[in-house]
Order: sequence, then structure tokens, then C-alpha cells
Amino acid sequence: MNILAINGSPKGKRSNTWRLTSAFLDGITAQEESAYEQTPEIETLNVCNLDIKPCLGCFSCWSKTPGTCCIHDDMRAVIEKILWADIIIWSFPLYYFGLPGPLKNLIDRQLPMSLPFMSAGTESGGHPSRYDMSGKRTVVISTCGFYTAKGNYNGVTDLFDRFCGKDGYTDIFCGQGELFRVKELSERTDEYLSWVKRAGEEFASEGITEETRAKLEQNLYPRDVFEAMADASWGVGESGEKEDPSLVFTRQMAALYRRQAWPGRDLLLDMNYTDIGKVYRIVLGAAGSRVEEKPAEGFTADYTTRINTPLSVWRSIASGEVAGDAALMEHLYTVEGDFDLMMHWDDYFGAANTGAGSGEAKAGAGEAEAAEDTAEPKTNMLLLLIPWIVFWVAAAIDSHWGSLISMATCVLLPVLMCRTKATRYDQISALGVGACSIALLAGASPILVIPASYFLFGLIWTVSCFTKVPLTAHYSKNSYNGDAELRNPIFMRTNRILTAAWGILYLVTPIWTYLIMQTDAASFVGAINSVLPALMGIFTAWFQTWYPRHIARG
Repeated sequence: MNILAINGSPKGKRSNTWRLTSAFLDGITAQEESAYEQTPEIETLNVCNLDIKPCLGCFSCWSKTPGTCCIHDDMRAVIEKILWADIIIWSFPLYYFGLPGPLKNLIDRQLPMSLPFMSAGTESGGHPSRYDMSGKRTVVISTCGFYTAKGNYNGVTDLFDRFCGKDGYTDIFCGQGELFRVKELSERTDEYLSWVKRAGEEFASEGITEETRAKLEQNLYPRDVFEAMADASWGVGESGEKEDPSLVFTRQMAALYRRQAWPGRDLLLDMNYTDIGKVYRIVLGAAGSRVEEKPAEGFTADYTTRINTPLSVWRSIASGEVAGDAALMEHLYTVEGDFDLMMHWDDYFGAANTGAGSGEAKAGAGEAEAAEDTAEPKTNMLLLLIPWIVFWVAAAIDSHWGSLISMATCVLLPVLMCRTKATRYDQISALGVGACSIALLAGASPILVIPASYFLFGLIWTVSCFTKVPLTAHYSKNSYNGDAELRNPIFMRTNRILTAAWGILYLVTPIWTYLIMQTDAASFVGAINSVLPALMGIFTAWFQTWYPRHIARG
């Protein structure tokens, strides 16, 4: 397969559109190598590097030298490449609702490829091709600076409809094209590029599917978010004067604010750039966000959250060069005030804030409900705890029937919680409770088995402290960002400490449990031993919020 990619951007390989084209080519290559075990031959023409003069309109290529232009420049080689290619990809940014000038020159200079005779059977007239182009496939890829591609490509589609036919080419038109050069938005733009790559794979196979087409037609960000970022990017204030780069950066960050996350009261986020001595306040409200510059007397201390950071560090975090949680652990920046905003940063400034607006959000409601049905099940600590609790309570009252009830619980609980994702600790616990129950049924003394069960439970917690992911992290991640939290050093350290604390508690619990089992209160040992865990639960709830704040304050 021969592929010709014509890059019509004056920026050459630095073109935003070319990033889409490269992803599309990667998709075709991946499909060809997978299906046919061969790599397509790809030729790239950067129009900005070619010598292509404007057409003279002399029609010499039709009459004096049929098929050959009288202008001697690079266009002859371009035509040869077009005839060589099986797939031709036109890649360009939208310039004033049309094509960049040099690319339009190239298209005009294709006149030698047509015959001078009028085509019969066409509604508005035309000229037949001098060559057999029937086996060739055409793709048009373009980005524009508007929030949407819809309604802005009429001039382009009219042009390609004329010389390719309305159904003779595949198009990928993407609005908000300037965002592909912004590193801080790479999470969202990379997601879009992954769909462009998939489109390339499908194009090389049986054609782009409706699902992929829908993803490609979805805006990167809602209109208000994009236009706020675009306005801020020029770095010019309402007075027309140049703005400080730090203010421009802060305005663009504020533009990413998701109004849906508004907690019912305005939040005041102060960005204190310690290396340049500037402070900006981002006000997050129900209607959107705004940035206030520090007045002469300075901001009052009524902020909700204050981030003290060098601008260079925060830029690195925003661009993904440095992980924000890792930078916090290393005390590269500090946080004062309410830490809840930091814990739910992605809710307020999430990069995956897609959609065109309210209409699209409503349309996506059904998709969200469907996603809930197909989403991967989450872990649930009840699957770990309930078998042990049942054993400790029931076996202490009656060792025989309590053991049978405990074993039944181990069998039935996973069935009742069929939508729960089991961890290895859930499985180990079921085996542990089963083993303790069998020991009692076999005639072992409850005075020994029940204290041993607490020790076994504590051992599970303690050993997990030395694994990559401590026990509590498998469950508490659901309250935050899921598996992504397992890469958060603050989250992991917090859970490692808590897991160790719970492990120690249950390792020493057998001491007084053994003593209680030899008294008249033996049947109440389960209830008695629930007091300390209840207190530990209160400590856990406090610690998992206090400790990250403690680190954030430096």
C-alpha cells in the first residue's frame, strides 16, 4: 500500500493538524502490519518546503503540451506522487474558512491531470480525469480555531465534493485545534488522538465506525471553557495591553473550572507564585470562574485554599512533567486552608471535561447510565470483614453452629455481592475463616481457635504493609480517583500507616481475647472486641484527612 500525505500547513511538522494526521497514519500502519504483516510505504510532502508557483491559467497543459504544465517547478513531482499513491491524505489547518494559500496553489496546479473536454452527465459540468483514479482513496484531515468544526468547513467540503465526489473521500474535521500544542491539556488531546489512530485502523480495514465517528465529532471542551482559554491565550487584557504571562497561565487554568463541581458556596483559591512574588485569586462560583489580581493592600486571609508554589513548579505539574502529589511529598509547594479542594482537584479542574454544552450533557446522561452497567466492579471491604465478624460473634456463642454459619457466610457473601470486585485479601480471609471454622468443628478448643483467628487477621493486615499496595488502599481508592490513586505517594503512605495500625491492633487483640475466653464473658468476646475497632475507625477517618493536610502544610 502506497500512502501520500500532503501537509499543507505553513508550520510543516509543527502543525497541530499534522499531529492528527500522524496518529491516523499510525493507525493505518498498525492495521496493515497486524492484518497483512507488511508496512505501508508512506511519502510525506510538506508544501511549505516545495517550489510551487501559482497557476497562470494559460491552459498550455490542455492544448500545447497535453498533460504537462509549462511551469517548471516541483509540481511535476507532486503529480507523479499522486499517481503513485493508493491513499492520498490532505492535511491542513482551516485558513479563513478555506485552505492555506500554498496548498490552494497545489490544488490549482492539478489542472494537467484533467482532460479539456466537458464531462457528460454532471449537474454543473466538469472535466474527466486524464488518468484512472478509480482505485484511489482520499482522506481530508483539518483542524480549526473555532470551538466546533460544524458550519465552518462548507467551503472546504464544496471544494473536495467537486474533485472527489460527495462520497469520494473521508474527512476528519476537528475544532479547538490550537489545544493540541498545549502540554497542560495533553490528557484530553491525547485521548482524542487515540480515537484518530483508531479511525486510521478502521479506515485501513472496513471503514470508520459510527462509534469512532461520534468520538471524533465530539468537542474537546465545552464552548465556554474553550473560548475562555482561547481569549486568555492571547495575553492581552480588555484595555489592549499585554498581560503578565503568569496571569495568562492562571486565567487558562481557571477556564478549566467545571461548574458542575460547585459545592453550593463560592471557593476562593489563591495562587501564590513564590518565585515571582505574585498572587492571584481564582473565584470558583456557580456561574463560572474569574481571576482577580492582587490589589495594592493584598488579599485578605479569607481564602478557601492557598497554594504556595513557584510558578515554574506549577507549570511543570500542569504540563504533566511532574506529578502534583509527588511534588507535594517533596515539599516543592505547600497548601494552606481547606485541603478538600486539592483532594478533589480533578473534579474541579478535570482535563477530561468534554462535551459541547448543556445539550450534549443531556444527551450523555443515558450514556452515563449505560456506563454504570458496564463499568468495572469496585472493591468492597465488607467482603473482607463480614466473614470474620460473623465468626467472632457466632462462634463465641456456639462453636458448632457458629462455625457452620461462618462457613455459609463465606460461600454466600460473594454471591450476594456479585457486582463487587474481590481482592486477594477477600479470598485469603474466606480461607482463614473457613480454616478456623473447620478447626472448631473438628473439636479444637474455642479458647485457642478464636484468639488465633484474631492473630491471623492481624497477620494479614501486617504482612500487606510490606507489599506494593497495602490492604486498605485496595478499598479506600474507591473514594478518590480509583486505581490512579495507587500512584499517589501521599495516598499510599497514608494507607500504609493505617494498615500497620490496624495490623498491630489485631496482633495484640489475641492477648485479652484469650483471657476473656476463660471467663463467663466468653460468649460476649465478639461484642467486647468491637469497642477498640470502633475507636480505630474514628481514628482512621480523622487520620486519612489530617495526614495529607499535614504534609501539604510542609
